[in-house]
Amino acid sequence: MGSACNGAKFAIVRSMIPAPPDPVPLDRVRRVLVTKLRHHGDVLLASPVLTVLKRAAPHAEIDALVYAETEPLLGGHPALAQLFTIDRAWKRSGVRVQVREELALLRGLRARRHDLVVHLTEHPRGLWLALLLQPRWSVTRTRRPDEHAWLWRRAFTHFYPLPKGRARHTVETNLDALRRIGIAPTADEKSLVMVPGDAAHASIEALLAQRGLPARGFVQLHPGSRWLFKTWPSKRTAAVVDRLAQQGFSIVVTGAPDTRERELVQALLDEVAPASRARVHDLTGVLTLRELAALCSRARLFVGVDSAPMHIAAAMGTPVIALFGPSDEVEWAPWRVAHRVVASDAFPCRPCRNDGCGGGKVSECLTTLPVAQVAAAVDALLAETAEAPR
Repeated sequence: MGSACNGAKFAIVRSMIPAPPDPVPLDRVRRVLVTKLRHHGDVLLASPVLTVLKRAAPHAEIDALVYAETEPLLGGHPALAQLFTIDRAWKRSGVRVQVREELALLRGLRARRHDLVVHLTEHPRGLWLALLLQPRWSVTRTRRPDEHAWLWRRAFTHFYPLPKGRARHTVETNLDALRRIGIAPTADEKSLVMVPGDAAHASIEALLAQRGLPARGFVQLHPGSRWLFKTWPSKRTAAVVDRLAQQGFSIVVTGAPDTRERELVQALLDEVAPASRARVHDLTGVLTLRELAALCSRARLFVGVDSAPMHIAAAMGTPVIALFGPSDEVEWAPWRVAHRVVASDAFPCRPCRNDGCGGGKVSECLTTLPVAQVAAAVDALLAETAEAPR
């Protein structure tokens, strides 16, 4: 009697748990829209989603929606049919311009009649797109109750949870959206994809020749980040530059056309020893993102902090030395490329994910990172990849 009651109770409890939605029938999907409204590195780390979708549904057309400044990260992806963009300048141009451009974007998206929307960020625009485009299926991450979860449940058919307790790499978290709708990625589909294009490669080839640089074999140094709390002190970076110069390497310094990054690079160059300066070439602010990728593809080694260019180098298959401070290398390490993550063991608080210690824009776990630790990582990775084909 007791076992029968227990069985009945179990059946009742089980019946109260909603069954997960069925996997999406991919044979009925003609067009897919993938949205990634985040920064440059985030967009590049979403590129395997397009690859996996195209393999799983080769008959379907795969579109994407990103911010205009990140378009070069996905433009040219072989799985992509159309790439839609949102220009942040619309808002700065006044209400009339913004409304006109937003309506044009919406008309363009509605004309595609997407059957499936894959929304990979927390951006509320994904909610409104799911409501306005009315795809048959739509997937996004699970919402907390305080994020108007009830409204998201009305707009989306499938939800995937973020990792609990233990972090996963961002590439895998992006792919969880596809796992949730019944698509199992294979190992060979998870590589980052960025296509610099013939024009970018030709431009870099001409630029290297003009600067008297070797076509390949130089070390690329990218000391900056849009987030200054991720940067290493200029004096310590200069010490690594001097050491590479003494080993006979040419060093190409790259950076964004941003005032703060220019100042950071200039401070670095001021610290470089006079004997090393002939081997140091500054390309800060002169490269497009596609040209930056083409340059990365020719480098013997990339040295930099946690940043989008670090991910671009990984996408190009270039060995990477990545300096990490408050951000978590489990989530953001160079993906599927020979690399060394250099981080401090002296600070049990890291990775705190804060913008500097106490929000003060300076990360002690990074500013105190010893030169010797970075130098040892450089030597080890150079030795490891000495004979590796590129």
